[in-house]
Amino acid sequence: MSPRVRYSRLPTEQRHPKSRDLDRLRIPGLLRLMHREDASAVRAVSRSLPQIARAVGLIARALRRGGRLFFIGAGTSGRLGVLEAAECPPTFSTDPSMVQAIIAGGRDAVFRSREGAEDRAADARRIVERRLRAGDVAVGITASGVTLFVAEALKAAARRGARTVLISAHPRAPIPAHLRIRLAVGPELLTGSTRLKAGTATKLVLNMLTLGAMAQLGKTYGNLMVDMRPTSRKLQARAIGIIRSVAHTSERTAATALADARGRVTLAILMAAQGLTAASARRRLARADGSLWQALRVGREHHAGAGPA
Repeated sequence: MSPRVRYSRLPTEQRHPKSRDLDRLRIPGLLRLMHREDASAVRAVSRSLPQIARAVGLIARALRRGGRLFFIGAGTSGRLGVLEAAECPPTFSTDPSMVQAIIAGGRDAVFRSREGAEDRAADARRIVERRLRAGDVAVGITASGVTLFVAEALKAAARRGARTVLISAHPRAPIPAHLRIRLAVGPELLTGSTRLKAGTATKLVLNMLTLGAMAQLGKTYGNLMVDMRPTSRKLQARAIGIIRSVAHTSERTAATALADARGRVTLAILMAAQGLTAASARRRLARADGSLWQALRVGREHHAGAGPA
Protein backbone atom coordinates (compact mmCIF):
# COMPACT_ATOMS: atom_id res chain seq x y z
CA MET A 1 0.00 0.00 0.00
CA SER A 2 1.39 3.39 -0.95
CA PRO A 3 2.18 5.66 2.03
CA ARG A 4 0.89 8.66 0.03
CA VAL A 5 -2.83 8.49 0.79
CA ARG A 6 -5.24 11.17 -0.37
CA TYR A 7 -7.35 11.08 2.75
CA SER A 8 -9.85 13.63 1.48
CA ARG A 9 -10.88 11.20 -1.25
CA LEU A 10 -11.59 8.25 1.04
CA PRO A 11 -15.24 7.11 1.10
CA THR A 12 -15.26 7.48 4.88
CA GLU A 13 -14.23 11.15 4.62
CA GLN A 14 -17.05 12.28 2.32
CA ARG A 15 -19.85 14.57 3.51
CA HIS A 16 -23.36 13.15 3.70
CA PRO A 17 -25.80 15.27 1.66
CA LYS A 18 -28.67 14.70 4.11
CA SER A 19 -26.84 15.87 7.24
CA ARG A 20 -25.42 19.24 6.20
CA ASP A 21 -27.84 20.89 8.65
CA LEU A 22 -27.14 18.36 11.40
CA ASP A 23 -26.55 21.02 14.04
CA ARG A 24 -29.95 22.60 13.37
CA LEU A 25 -32.13 19.49 13.24
CA ARG A 26 -34.69 18.95 15.97
CA ILE A 27 -34.00 15.89 18.09
CA PRO A 28 -36.78 13.67 16.61
CA GLY A 29 -35.65 14.49 13.08
CA LEU A 30 -32.02 13.79 13.94
CA LEU A 31 -32.89 10.43 15.44
CA ARG A 32 -35.05 9.42 12.48
CA LEU A 33 -32.18 10.28 10.15
CA MET A 34 -29.74 8.25 12.24
CA HIS A 35 -32.14 5.31 12.32
CA ARG A 36 -32.50 5.31 8.53
CA GLU A 37 -28.73 5.36 8.14
CA ASP A 38 -28.32 2.49 10.63
CA ALA A 39 -30.73 0.46 8.50
CA SER A 40 -28.50 1.12 5.49
CA ALA A 41 -25.60 -0.42 7.45
CA VAL A 42 -27.61 -3.63 7.77
CA ARG A 43 -28.24 -3.62 4.02
CA ALA A 44 -24.53 -3.17 3.39
CA VAL A 45 -23.84 -6.31 5.42
CA SER A 46 -26.47 -8.26 3.47
CA ARG A 47 -24.66 -7.48 0.22
CA SER A 48 -21.48 -9.03 1.62
CA LEU A 49 -22.99 -12.27 2.95
CA PRO A 50 -21.20 -14.50 0.37
CA GLN A 51 -17.81 -13.15 1.44
CA ILE A 52 -18.73 -13.40 5.12
CA ALA A 53 -19.76 -17.04 4.59
CA ARG A 54 -16.36 -17.82 3.06
CA ALA A 55 -14.65 -16.14 6.01
CA VAL A 56 -16.68 -18.20 8.49
CA GLY A 57 -15.63 -21.39 6.72
CA LEU A 58 -11.99 -20.32 6.65
CA ILE A 59 -12.02 -19.49 10.37
CA ALA A 60 -13.82 -22.69 11.37
CA ARG A 61 -11.34 -24.85 9.45
CA ALA A 62 -8.40 -23.07 11.02
CA LEU A 63 -9.75 -23.37 14.57
CA ARG A 64 -10.60 -27.05 14.06
CA ARG A 65 -6.96 -27.68 13.09
CA GLY A 66 -5.58 -25.91 16.15
CA GLY A 67 -5.16 -22.46 14.64
CA ARG A 68 -6.21 -19.25 16.34
CA LEU A 69 -8.24 -16.21 15.35
CA PHE A 70 -6.89 -12.67 15.71
CA PHE A 71 -8.86 -9.45 15.31
CA ILE A 72 -6.56 -6.55 14.46
CA GLY A 73 -7.48 -2.88 14.32
CA ALA A 74 -6.99 0.66 15.59
CA GLY A 75 -9.40 3.02 17.33
CA THR A 76 -13.06 1.99 17.13
CA SER A 77 -12.18 -0.92 14.83
CA GLY A 78 -9.65 -2.21 17.33
CA ARG A 79 -12.07 -1.87 20.24
CA LEU A 80 -14.71 -3.82 18.36
CA GLY A 81 -12.16 -6.59 17.89
CA VAL A 82 -11.29 -6.54 21.59
CA LEU A 83 -14.98 -6.78 22.50
CA GLU A 84 -15.54 -9.73 20.17
CA ALA A 85 -12.51 -11.64 21.44
CA ALA A 86 -13.41 -10.98 25.08
CA GLU A 87 -16.91 -12.42 24.63
CA CYS A 88 -15.82 -15.76 23.20
CA PRO A 89 -14.59 -17.47 26.42
CA PRO A 90 -17.76 -16.80 28.47
CA THR A 91 -20.09 -17.51 25.54
CA PHE A 92 -18.38 -20.53 24.01
CA SER A 93 -16.01 -21.68 26.78
CA THR A 94 -13.05 -21.19 24.46
CA ASP A 95 -9.52 -20.95 25.76
CA PRO A 96 -8.54 -17.25 25.86
CA SER A 97 -5.78 -17.99 23.36
CA MET A 98 -8.18 -19.25 20.68
CA VAL A 99 -9.65 -15.84 19.84
CA GLN A 100 -7.45 -12.83 20.51
CA ALA A 101 -7.38 -9.14 19.70
CA ILE A 102 -4.55 -6.81 18.78
CA ILE A 103 -5.26 -3.09 19.03
CA ALA A 104 -2.89 -0.33 17.99
CA GLY A 105 -1.57 1.33 21.12
CA GLY A 106 -2.08 -1.73 23.32
CA ARG A 107 -4.38 -2.16 26.30
CA ASP A 108 -4.46 1.55 27.16
CA ALA A 109 -6.02 2.30 23.77
CA VAL A 110 -9.12 0.28 24.71
CA PHE A 111 -10.14 2.91 27.25
CA ARG A 112 -8.46 6.08 26.00
CA SER A 113 -8.11 7.14 22.37
CA ARG A 114 -4.55 6.95 21.00
CA GLU A 115 -5.15 7.89 17.39
CA GLY A 116 -1.48 8.22 16.43
CA ALA A 117 -0.95 4.54 17.17
CA GLU A 118 -2.68 3.60 13.91
CA ASP A 119 0.33 4.88 11.93
CA ARG A 120 2.91 2.72 13.76
CA ALA A 121 3.63 0.07 11.16
CA ALA A 122 6.73 -1.16 12.99
CA ASP A 123 4.64 -1.92 16.10
CA ALA A 124 2.28 -4.02 14.00
CA ARG A 125 5.13 -6.04 12.48
CA ARG A 126 6.71 -6.68 15.86
CA ILE A 127 3.47 -7.78 17.53
CA VAL A 128 2.38 -10.07 14.69
CA GLU A 129 5.81 -11.67 14.35
CA ARG A 130 5.77 -12.41 18.08
CA ARG A 131 2.21 -13.72 18.38
CA LEU A 132 0.99 -15.23 15.08
CA ARG A 133 2.03 -18.46 13.41
CA ALA A 134 1.14 -20.56 10.37
CA GLY A 135 -2.41 -21.87 10.53
CA ASP A 136 -3.83 -18.82 12.30
CA VAL A 137 -6.36 -16.39 10.81
CA ALA A 138 -5.81 -12.63 11.03
CA VAL A 139 -8.90 -10.43 10.54
CA GLY A 140 -7.91 -6.84 9.88
CA ILE A 141 -10.57 -4.24 10.66
CA THR A 142 -10.27 -0.76 9.17
CA ALA A 143 -13.18 1.46 8.18
CA SER A 144 -11.00 3.74 6.07
CA GLY A 145 -9.21 0.84 4.39
CA VAL A 146 -5.83 2.56 4.68
CA THR A 147 -4.82 2.13 8.33
CA LEU A 148 -1.06 1.51 8.34
CA PHE A 149 -1.14 -0.60 11.51
CA VAL A 150 -3.67 -3.00 9.96
CA ALA A 151 -1.95 -3.05 6.57
CA GLU A 152 1.41 -3.98 8.04
CA ALA A 153 -0.15 -6.49 10.43
CA LEU A 154 -1.87 -8.39 7.62
CA LYS A 155 1.27 -8.39 5.49
CA ALA A 156 3.30 -9.75 8.41
CA ALA A 157 0.61 -12.34 9.18
CA ALA A 158 0.65 -13.59 5.60
CA ARG A 159 4.45 -13.90 5.72
CA ARG A 160 4.04 -16.02 8.87
CA GLY A 161 1.74 -18.41 6.99
CA ALA A 162 -1.55 -17.14 8.44
CA ARG A 163 -4.66 -16.57 6.35
CA THR A 164 -5.86 -12.98 6.22
CA VAL A 165 -9.29 -11.34 6.04
CA LEU A 166 -9.95 -7.62 5.61
CA ILE A 167 -13.13 -5.90 6.82
CA SER A 168 -13.43 -2.38 5.45
CA ALA A 169 -15.91 0.34 4.49
CA HIS A 170 -13.61 1.22 1.59
CA PRO A 171 -14.77 -0.76 -1.51
CA ARG A 172 -11.29 -0.60 -3.05
CA ALA A 173 -9.10 -0.72 0.05
CA PRO A 174 -5.47 -1.20 -1.05
CA ILE A 175 -4.56 -3.45 1.90
CA PRO A 176 -3.74 -6.97 0.64
CA ALA A 177 -5.72 -9.90 2.09
CA HIS A 178 -6.71 -13.43 1.10
CA LEU A 179 -10.38 -12.53 1.54
CA ARG A 180 -12.11 -9.14 1.60
CA ILE A 181 -15.41 -8.17 3.22
CA ARG A 182 -16.51 -4.84 1.76
CA LEU A 183 -19.07 -2.81 3.69
CA ALA A 184 -20.31 -0.07 1.37
CA VAL A 185 -22.11 1.97 4.02
CA GLY A 186 -21.52 5.35 2.40
CA PRO A 187 -20.66 8.64 4.14
CA GLU A 188 -21.32 9.04 7.85
CA LEU A 189 -23.86 11.58 9.10
CA LEU A 190 -21.03 13.11 11.11
CA THR A 191 -18.29 13.27 8.50
CA GLY A 192 -15.48 10.82 9.20
CA SER A 193 -17.04 9.43 12.40
CA THR A 194 -16.78 5.76 11.49
CA ARG A 195 -17.91 4.67 14.95
CA LEU A 196 -21.40 5.21 13.49
CA LYS A 197 -22.55 3.23 10.41
CA ALA A 198 -19.19 1.64 9.67
CA GLY A 199 -18.87 0.57 13.29
CA THR A 200 -22.40 -0.83 13.34
CA ALA A 201 -21.85 -2.82 10.15
CA THR A 202 -18.50 -4.09 11.42
CA LYS A 203 -20.02 -5.33 14.68
CA LEU A 204 -22.68 -7.22 12.74
CA VAL A 205 -19.97 -8.93 10.67
CA LEU A 206 -17.92 -9.83 13.74
CA ASN A 207 -21.03 -11.37 15.32
CA MET A 208 -21.43 -13.52 12.21
CA LEU A 209 -17.79 -14.59 12.13
CA THR A 210 -17.68 -15.78 15.73
CA LEU A 211 -21.13 -17.34 16.04
CA GLY A 212 -20.87 -18.88 12.60
CA ALA A 213 -17.48 -20.45 13.29
CA MET A 214 -18.37 -21.62 16.80
CA ALA A 215 -21.58 -23.25 15.58
CA GLN A 216 -19.49 -25.13 13.03
CA LEU A 217 -17.25 -26.32 15.87
CA GLY A 218 -20.20 -27.69 17.86
CA LYS A 219 -20.16 -24.93 20.45
CA THR A 220 -23.95 -24.66 20.26
CA TYR A 221 -26.77 -27.21 20.47
CA GLY A 222 -29.56 -25.92 18.29
CA ASN A 223 -29.90 -22.34 19.46
CA LEU A 224 -28.70 -23.10 22.99
CA MET A 225 -25.46 -21.76 24.46
CA VAL A 226 -24.29 -25.15 25.73
CA ASP A 227 -20.60 -24.24 26.10
CA MET A 228 -21.15 -21.14 28.22
CA ARG A 229 -19.42 -20.56 31.54
CA PRO A 230 -21.93 -20.21 34.42
CA THR A 231 -19.94 -17.57 36.31
CA SER A 232 -22.86 -15.53 37.69
CA ARG A 233 -26.27 -16.24 39.21
CA LYS A 234 -27.98 -15.41 35.94
CA LEU A 235 -25.70 -17.69 33.96
CA GLN A 236 -26.01 -20.44 36.58
CA ALA A 237 -29.78 -20.34 36.17
CA ARG A 238 -29.45 -20.32 32.39
CA ALA A 239 -27.12 -23.34 32.50
CA ILE A 240 -29.51 -25.35 34.68
CA GLY A 241 -32.38 -24.42 32.38
CA ILE A 242 -30.42 -25.62 29.35
CA ILE A 243 -29.54 -28.92 31.03
CA ARG A 244 -33.20 -29.48 32.00
CA SER A 245 -34.37 -28.68 28.48
CA VAL A 246 -31.93 -30.94 26.62
CA ALA A 247 -31.70 -33.81 29.12
CA HIS A 248 -35.42 -33.69 30.05
CA THR A 249 -34.63 -33.84 33.73
CA SER A 250 -35.53 -32.09 36.99
CA GLU A 251 -33.98 -28.89 38.26
CA ARG A 252 -32.36 -30.76 41.14
CA THR A 253 -30.79 -33.38 38.85
CA ALA A 254 -29.62 -30.67 36.47
CA ALA A 255 -28.01 -28.67 39.31
CA THR A 256 -26.28 -31.77 40.67
CA ALA A 257 -24.95 -32.72 37.23
CA LEU A 258 -23.66 -29.19 36.68
CA ALA A 259 -21.82 -29.27 40.01
CA ASP A 260 -20.36 -32.71 39.29
CA ALA A 261 -19.26 -31.50 35.86
CA ARG A 262 -17.56 -28.49 37.48
CA GLY A 263 -19.58 -26.05 35.45
CA ARG A 264 -19.19 -27.74 32.05
CA VAL A 265 -22.70 -27.59 30.67
CA THR A 266 -22.07 -30.03 27.82
CA LEU A 267 -20.71 -32.65 30.21
CA ALA A 268 -23.61 -32.08 32.61
CA ILE A 269 -26.11 -32.65 29.80
CA LEU A 270 -24.50 -35.96 28.84
CA MET A 271 -24.36 -37.02 32.48
CA ALA A 272 -28.00 -36.15 33.17
CA ALA A 273 -29.33 -37.47 29.86
CA GLN A 274 -27.42 -40.74 29.67
CA GLY A 275 -26.37 -41.54 33.22
CA LEU A 276 -22.66 -41.09 32.57
CA THR A 277 -19.93 -40.17 35.00
CA ALA A 278 -18.05 -36.95 34.35
CA ALA A 279 -15.06 -38.94 33.05
CA SER A 280 -17.21 -41.01 30.67
CA ALA A 281 -19.02 -37.91 29.44
CA ARG A 282 -15.70 -36.20 28.82
CA ARG A 283 -14.44 -39.15 26.77
CA ARG A 284 -17.63 -39.36 24.72
CA LEU A 285 -17.53 -35.63 23.99
CA ALA A 286 -13.87 -35.88 22.94
CA ARG A 287 -14.68 -38.74 20.54
CA ALA A 288 -17.40 -36.53 19.04
CA ASP A 289 -14.88 -33.69 18.47
CA GLY A 290 -16.70 -31.56 21.03
CA SER A 291 -20.08 -31.79 19.31
CA LEU A 292 -22.84 -32.34 21.87
CA TRP A 293 -25.30 -33.26 19.11
CA GLN A 294 -22.97 -35.99 17.90
CA ALA A 295 -22.20 -37.22 21.43
CA LEU A 296 -25.90 -37.50 22.26
CA ARG A 297 -26.59 -39.31 19.00
CA VAL A 298 -23.85 -41.84 19.71
CA GLY A 299 -25.23 -42.36 23.20
CA ARG A 300 -28.73 -42.98 21.89
CA GLU A 301 -27.38 -45.53 19.42
CA HIS A 302 -25.55 -47.34 22.21
CA HIS A 303 -28.70 -47.49 24.31
CA ALA A 304 -30.78 -48.68 21.37
CA GLY A 305 -28.20 -51.28 20.38
CA ALA A 306 -25.63 -53.03 22.51
CA GLY A 307 -26.20 -50.96 25.62
CA PRO A 308 -24.20 -48.13 27.24
CA ALA A 309 -20.58 -47.56 26.32
